[in-house]
Amino acid sequence: MLQAFKNFALQGNVLDLAVAVVIGAAFGNMVSSLVSDIITPLIGILIGGVDLSAQMFEVGSAEVMYGKFIQSIFDFIIIAFSIFMVVKGMLKFQSKKKEKVIITGPAVDAKEGLLEEIRDLLKHRKI
Repeated sequence: MLQAFKNFALQGNVLDLAVAVVIGAAFGNMVSSLVSDIITPLIGILIGGVDLSAQMFEVGSAEVMYGKFIQSIFDFIIIAFSIFMVVKGMLKFQSKKKEKVIITGPAVDAKEGLLEEIRDLLKHRKI
């Protein structure tokens, strides 16, 4: 069982997935910072100097922070678009790669080709 787990954990796909998760987490932090530190303040300036992240309303003793929710929506849109572009680029690269791969047989010399034709004719000839 330990050997099976070791084989599974050391497969290329599992390692690739682990790297993707770590890079994805770092990318998510970067996008969150982009949205909260750059995009949201710029949108706030455009709508009259309002700080979107501080926007809220109170319901009884609870605070509904809809500004932070709007920031999360921007996060999602940017991350989804980025992933879409990466996947689209990878698919385009893979399709070009498949087009370039042409399986060819070994080059046949003209004399060898003639000899093969003669061999095939002799096989079909009834003596």
